[in-house]
Parts: sequence; C-alpha cells; structure tokens
Amino acid sequence: MELEKIRKEIDSIDRELLKLLNQRLELGLKTKRHKKKISDPAREAEILEKLGRLSRAYSLARPDFIEKLFKSIFLESRRIQKQNKTLIGFQGEHGAFGEVAAGSYDPALVPVPCDAFADVFEGVEQGDLDLGIVPVENSAGGAITQVNELLIKSTLKIVGAVRLRIDHCLLQPPDSSWREIRMVYSHSQALSQCRGFLSRNKLEARPFYDTAGAAKMLAREKPKMAAAIASALCAEIYNLEIVKQNIQDFKNNFTRFLILSPTDGKNDSADKCSIIFSTPHRAGTLFSVLKIFADERINLTRIESLPDRDDPGNYIFFLDFQKDGIKERVPIILENVREKTAKLKYLGCYTEEVIE
Repeated sequence: MELEKIRKEIDSIDRELLKLLNQRLELGLKTKRHKKKISDPAREAEILEKLGRLSRAYSLARPDFIEKLFKSIFLESRRIQKQNKTLIGFQGEHGAFGEVAAGSYDPALVPVPCDAFADVFEGVEQGDLDLGIVPVENSAGGAITQVNELLIKSTLKIVGAVRLRIDHCLLQPPDSSWREIRMVYSHSQALSQCRGFLSRNKLEARPFYDTAGAAKMLAREKPKMAAAIASALCAEIYNLEIVKQNIQDFKNNFTRFLILSPTDGKNDSADKCSIIFSTPHRAGTLFSVLKIFADERINLTRIESLPDRDDPGNYIFFLDFQKDGIKERVPIILENVREKTAKLKYLGCYTEEVIE
C-alpha cells in the first residue's frame, strides 16, 4: 500500500510538470512578439547558468542532465514559435468553458488563460494575443455585465460568436467518497445555475473566482468534504472524478461567447451584426431607432441596456440583428441609426455557431 501511495504522488507530480511545461511553452509564444528573432542564445545561456547553480545547490539530478533537459525544452519552444500559431485569450484556468468554446470555434487556436476579462481585452489590444473569447450572456443567468461594460470602452471588433451548451459536472478528488461532500466550490454563476441540485443535496455553495480555478484548487489542496462544479475537461486536466454530469437546473443551458479581434472580420457569410448606441434625452428616441429595423423587417436577436456611467440617467443599448438578405443595405441602415442616436459604435458582422 505504501508503494501504491508513493506512485500516486509521482503520477500527480508528473501531471503538474506537464502543465507547467505547457505554461512555459505558452509564455514562449508570447515572448516571440517582443523580440526580433526566435533564437536568443544569450538568454538561453543565462537560464542554463542559473539552473546549473541551483542544481548543484540542492538537486538530486546531475547538472549535465538539467542542461540537456532544458536544451530540449528550448528546442521545442523554438519549434512551436516558428509555426506562427494564433493565440486566443480566455478568462480563467485551463479547462474553463471559455477554452472549450475556443476549441469548438477553431481547434487550431492556442488557448491562453487570463486572470480577468479585462486582461483578455488588454492582451488583444496590446498585441500579446491575436484573439480573445469572452462570454456575453447566458440563457439562465442573463447578460455578463462586466464584459458588456468592457465592450463599451474597447476598440476591439467582434469577428465570430459561439453559442455553447454548458453542462456542469460535480467533481471530486480520486479516492474520495461522494457521500462525504458537504461544500461545493465554483464560480458564482455556475453555482446559481446549479442552485436546485445544491439545495436538493444539502450542499453549501462556496463562490470561487473561476470554475476551472475551483477544480485546480480542489486537485491541489484536496480540502475535506469538498467538491467543485466545472467542465468535464477539468476532470481530465486536473485528474478529478466526475461524481455527476449535467447538474444544471435548466438542461437547455447555453452561454454565448464573442470572438474579439483588433480588426473587423471580412466574412462574406456573416449572418449577424452587433452595435452599441445611446439616445438623446428625448421621449420616443429609442422607439425611433427600433422603428428603423422594424421598417426594414430586420429580426433583432438581442437587446440589452446598461446605465451610462458617463451620463447618469441615460442608458447604453446593445443590439444584435440578423444580416440575412440585407448585406448591401447594412451601411445605409447604420447611417440611419446614427442620425437618431447620440452615440453609435459598430462592433462587427460575423457568423455565430451553435455547439450542442
């Protein structure tokens, strides 16, 4: 039994080493954007010299082994950087639903985790990331206010959208008993979407900054009587067991994600457009804007509002409309809208995919 216990600990360390290696390679892709050449012999020599000192100080491995190991890592990092991969930022840890949505949108993309939604926007705006993916609304929880507020200020364009079915899973560490679970960690939105399940099973909800972050914490710290709500991908990444799948209260639980880019997409097959606008302080101004779309027989697929922080008492409106059959008329329609609004911001025309 002692040997089996040690081997399980080794397996856990191996998984952690693999995740850290992937994180290092991701950072290598980021550094490529800030240097003239992929190869940097001086930097590699500096790293090897530091690691050599450390290995001689406390490592069981010989310094020459450490040198060979990291030279192999440098070689692989350079190989990946030469492939000119497209980086897409998402909020949360690996395994977050944003990463799942990014993989569904384009499996060739390299998902890069970001701490906050603002970091996704900033990473794309500053060129550290090629694209960003952010949730804008959920069928059960409604609009994601923070993302909508960032869209108001950002210069980024929407070049795609993914409507992803969200299936929440209850996860626990291996060798744990589901009968002992008393508390569940996850993002507040995920907890609210599984409120009925938690109530029926008398489980205490513990809000966490991210669904995948909760799974990562659970795997590392293994708190007693605890579980996490996250994606099935998290179970695979963090070596957790799925106690129960599809625990959300509403089975048709979808989150809509937007793909953000520094430039407008050139998509001839685009079927949807998004705009943001505010209206003057006059009665009937919102009606006059909506009437433009009604007269053109255009289907509106989303309309949300937020208070205008720069103009207390006024509101900013988010509007999506279908582009089918009006491709050539979109510029004219938007010009008509501009005449009726105080501010108008065009976010882009794009194709939206539904992932079951």
